[in-house]
Amino acid sequence: MGGSVERFTDDGGDVAVRGILHRPGGAAGDVLVLTHGAGSHHDAPVLRAVAEAFAAHRTTVLRCDLPFRQARPKGPPSPAGAARDRAGLRRAVELMRARCPGRVLLGGASYGGRQATLLVAEHPGLVDGLLLLAYPLHAPGRPEAPRAAHFPRIRTPVLFVHGTRDPFATIEELDAARATLGGASALVVVDGAGHDLGGGRTPFAEGIPARLTALLDTALR
Repeated sequence: MGGSVERFTDDGGDVAVRGILHRPGGAAGDVLVLTHGAGSHHDAPVLRAVAEAFAAHRTTVLRCDLPFRQARPKGPPSPAGAARDRAGLRRAVELMRARCPGRVLLGGASYGGRQATLLVAEHPGLVDGLLLLAYPLHAPGRPEAPRAAHFPRIRTPVLFVHGTRDPFATIEELDAARATLGGASALVVVDGAGHDLGGGRTPFAEGIPARLTALLDTALR
């Protein structure tokens, strides 16, 4: 067990990477870069819970703030800044790949997850796996406008975690979108949870590392 949690800052590139780094006790295996949604930040309860679960499974985890959140403590992202947010994620991935010997995973809640999918669609092979927490498939009440046109270009294995009361997609809508992915995927359904996946009440988090590892192992055979 053991491990440590420390602040992480790297301002050496065009886009700064800032957040909290979880180091597991003992030898580290994989590494997970994890980011937040449009109205949140790196310290969101669901991100803390997921990060702690992965650290307990010998995974180094970086919970990082997207560039839009680094620029201001509150307020939603601007569409004009989405490319910079993806650049921040890409640099975080590159920094963690240089530090850790295992597989590199990328995850995000809501907006952060969507930017992660767009980044991986643009850069195949950038990461070894995706973790999408409450993927915002469409705006609430707008199922006719799904945000999944890029899914066929994603060949990286993807694990979705989604609540049954999430207004950004029903389980059936998400399953239909998953069928268009270019690679393997799996879904963890959180019964009764909304878009925040239960906030600080996240017992499902403990099972996520094993589910993602199983998906990756199966996809890479």
